[in-house]
Amino acid sequence: MGKQYDTEFKLQAVRLATELNKSVTQVADELGIPSSTLHGWIKATQQDPHQPFIGSGQLRPEDQAARDLQKRLRDLEEENAILKKAMRIFANNDRK
Repeated sequence: MGKQYDTEFKLQAVRLATELNKSVTQVADELGIPSSTLHGWIKATQQDPHQPFIGSGQLRPEDQAARDLQKRLRDLEEENAILKKAMRIFANNDRK
């Protein structure tokens, strides 16, 4: 696994690469990081300026909401299947 950088370092690197008249490669070399890494940080910042660096297993709020809804749906489908089986069992017992 590669080296981990904190969010402030990433934001500062992006600022240096985008606000100064320096190339991404030059800024990356000065900071001792791969230029591909800095390109990725710039892209992430452009895609979501408010929360560009979600990490350590954390999800963006909208992704977490989607995951929560999917889990809820699975739980309800499982409960529904259990209830259907219980109804069949009770229906069979009533016939006897």
